Amino acid sequence: METSNLLLALVLVIAASYVFGRGRSISVVAPVGGIKTLNSLPFYHGVLTALWCAVPSLFLTLLWLLFEPKIIETLVISQITIDGELVSSDKLGLMLNTVENILAGTLLGIEPSQALLDAAEHLKSLRQTSQMAMTVAVLSLAMMGGLWALTQISPNFGARVKVEKTFKIVLLACSCIAILTTIGIVLSVIFESLRFFKSIPVTDFLFGLQWSPQTAIRVDQVGGSGAFGAVPLFAGTMLISFIAMLVAVPVGLMAAIYLSEYASTGFRTYIKPLIEILAGIPTVVYGFFAALTVAPAIREAGSMVGLSPSSESALAAGLVMGVMIIPFVSSLSDDVINAVPQSLRDGSLGLGATRSETIKQVVIPAALPGIVSGVLLAASRAIGETMIVVMAAGLAAKLTANPLESVTTVTVQIVTLLVGDQEFDSPKTLAAFALGLMLFTVTLGLNFIAQHVVKKYREQYD
Repeated sequence: METSNLLLALVLVIAASYVFGRGRSISVVAPVGGIKTLNSLPFYHGVLTALWCAVPSLFLTLLWLLFEPKIIETLVISQITIDGELVSSDKLGLMLNTVENILAGTLLGIEPSQALLDAAEHLKSLRQTSQMAMTVAVLSLAMMGGLWALTQISPNFGARVKVEKTFKIVLLACSCIAILTTIGIVLSVIFESLRFFKSIPVTDFLFGLQWSPQTAIRVDQVGGSGAFGAVPLFAGTMLISFIAMLVAVPVGLMAAIYLSEYASTGFRTYIKPLIEILAGIPTVVYGFFAALTVAPAIREAGSMVGLSPSSESALAAGLVMGVMIIPFVSSLSDDVINAVPQSLRDGSLGLGATRSETIKQVVIPAALPGIVSGVLLAASRAIGETMIVVMAAGLAAKLTANPLESVTTVTVQIVTLLVGDQEFDSPKTLAAFALGLMLFTVTLGLNFIAQHVVKKYREQYD
């Protein structure tokens, strides 16, 4: 049975165990007073039975899927021989890839040896046997768990306590997974960055003005030293992000003020979801729009006034990126402005202030910490954008403040360095981790500043 079909069958068994567990709890207490004599509701008995059916079987399935490929690979390797001798370790990867292609029927133009054909048949047989064994083991364990849970059902059995304890453990495990994943990401980036800084000095990376990460494979290759000065990348990132914020902050903030303070309820009901649709558009679509519409328009407008903008410019990427992050500023600012108590507005209006004066002198100052937090979060989003920059700003690492020229960003270079088959032993590839560490540090700093501003200047209202 295929894994997908096995999981579907497992879901059906779990659902059946819930029904049987709930029904048995009702039937057990039927002769002695009914459901009211149960320690826990029938629902909890059904859920506990389903958990005893699901948890062990799913855990076994996970372990099986994790360790099965390596075990099967080891068994297949032990059978591959050429001319009566085992294949050397440096050729095993190629041999296994060939065996996989034979099994998939995608090996074209090559006549495989009999040893490889035998290995492909052996691999197919092992996978079929493993799949059958996993099906039997998982379904048997699920049924045994469900049957054992059914035998525990009694009027005094505290199923609710056990169910709640189980879900508490699950929630704790999910929290730990999130924390451990974050720690793993940070440590992996840090360790690889340290390997990079062993080859390239930190000062050259942080303060160098030339970025050309192409390094030689051979010692005698010309121009093999590379240049890893990241200042042009930082400058390009800041330039595009600054242009984006010039677009997003005023437009988003003004839209939030209008929707919160001036718009009617009906108008707000339709307009706010339309603005937030911008956040759901894929960034690659924004990239197409920037490359095919905005960039040509900027080039034509520039030529009309005697300028010669590049076909890929920071201005085009920044303008479109600003449109993309308008919903971040608008939605967060709108929520913060709406959180300002109406009593402050009424008090200001009662003292003779106009609506615009109330907004400028009461509402905005009261909501300012939240607005600043939203702006900084939007800035983090702009700094981490990739697709729009790739399609509209180019790949050239130039140290310039001219928005009409082609520039690149940190994220674009990370993608460029890791495209294709790469060896993680050269400074060229490891440079991506150093750039990622800098990007992580900047965005973390912006988020920390946002949280600090909110915490320090937040006002508590009754």
